[in-house]
Amino acid sequence: MEQKQLETALERLHTQSFGWALRCCSDDREAAAEVLQNTYLKILEGKARFRETSAFRTWLFSVIRFTAADYYRRQSRRQRLKLTTPGILHAETEAGPDADAPDRKEVFREVLNRLSPQQSQVLHLVFYQDCTIREASDIMGIQLGTARTHYERGKKQMKAWLLSAGVLKDAF
Repeated sequence: MEQKQLETALERLHTQSFGWALRCCSDDREAAAEVLQNTYLKILEGKARFRETSAFRTWLFSVIRFTAADYYRRQSRRQRLKLTTPGILHAETEAGPDADAPDRKEVFREVLNRLSPQQSQVLHLVFYQDCTIREASDIMGIQLGTARTHYERGKKQMKAWLLSAGVLKDAF
């Protein structure tokens, strides 16, 4: 794929890519932005090459996932070596009139974050990125049967938590 085609494809998928990076970074916007920037650098510098053995989006999401894993390995190593500076507290968003009422999206995000990383990632890919379970398995580098298991168990767990929280009245 030529450089210009590559740039166009990355621009076209930027919003979806950032959503996937957010999921890979447990909704940490700063980490997701850094992971996505590092992903783009890898691709544009030729360190990650699209070999057309899968769909471009599937390949791109795999690169994002592996870049996020590398990012967290480096962060963990830095913390063990005590090279990081003290954490910065993030400013909370201004509270609106219904500040005490949980936003439905926030409830779903919180429940999604309670799942195992594999379950959370499969569900995110299927529901938010419109991937098939097969595409999710390719992106995550796992067998299709394993992806299906994570998908079904994750849905079941989410349903139980949402029913117990009173967010759902019946099955989804």
